[in-house]
Amino acid sequence: MANEEYLKREGEFTYIDVGDGPPLIFLHGLFGALSNFEGPIKHFGGRYRVLMPMLPLYTLPMLNTNVPALADFLDRFITHVGVLQVNLLGNSLGGHVALVYCTKHAQKVRTLILTGSSGLYENAFGGSFPRREDKEYLRKKIALTFFDPKHATDDLVEECYVTVNDKSKLIRILSLAKSAIRHNMAKDLPNLKMPVCLIWGKQDTITPPEVAEEFHSLIPQSELFWIDECGHAAMMEHPEAFNGIVDRWLGKTLG
Repeated sequence: MANEEYLKREGEFTYIDVGDGPPLIFLHGLFGALSNFEGPIKHFGGRYRVLMPMLPLYTLPMLNTNVPALADFLDRFITHVGVLQVNLLGNSLGGHVALVYCTKHAQKVRTLILTGSSGLYENAFGGSFPRREDKEYLRKKIALTFFDPKHATDDLVEECYVTVNDKSKLIRILSLAKSAIRHNMAKDLPNLKMPVCLIWGKQDTITPPEVAEEFHSLIPQSELFWIDECGHAAMMEHPEAFNGIVDRWLGKTLG
């Protein structure tokens, strides 16, 4: 992976750290990996200090595998790297973690960018959990993440297959998915004070467009941007359009 050279391992943290400038932290989703943000990492590494921790989805104690525990991990990470006034960018579960963090540590967050975020509603796996032994079934489920099924690559299918066939990982995935559904943010969103950018795929089936509209109506300082022919992972499916929206919005908001 192109980002390996920037990978650091320190204590409980494995993370990418590249570039100089205002801190921009990327947060991946439930089946996410550092590679999901390869385009944005390259794009923003020149003008921002891009940080991206691997969230400890599979290593938290079983009874503490939930969204608030991931937000606590993010707080420890931000303390560890020693940055102040962060800009958070989260996809899917990563967006949800960012939202919970914002409710606990609002003073540390300069801006928030959400794309396909959970926190209000999500249709995990199109309503049913993947059959573990069937790679073609998994491929179809992964393809639902995207508008164009070509993004459900062999590598992605293999990665997902290995994960869901590891019993301890599978239990934690289910625990996090349930926690995300239980931990509804509707009552917290009107209290957010920071500027928020919402970037949504018009064909997202996991957090559908009406979820974006609801986020927009509940968050006071929010702006909503759409990407057409795009599913749940805009930064993978349309990296140039995604980066352009983030670029312009951060330029104007931080300028």
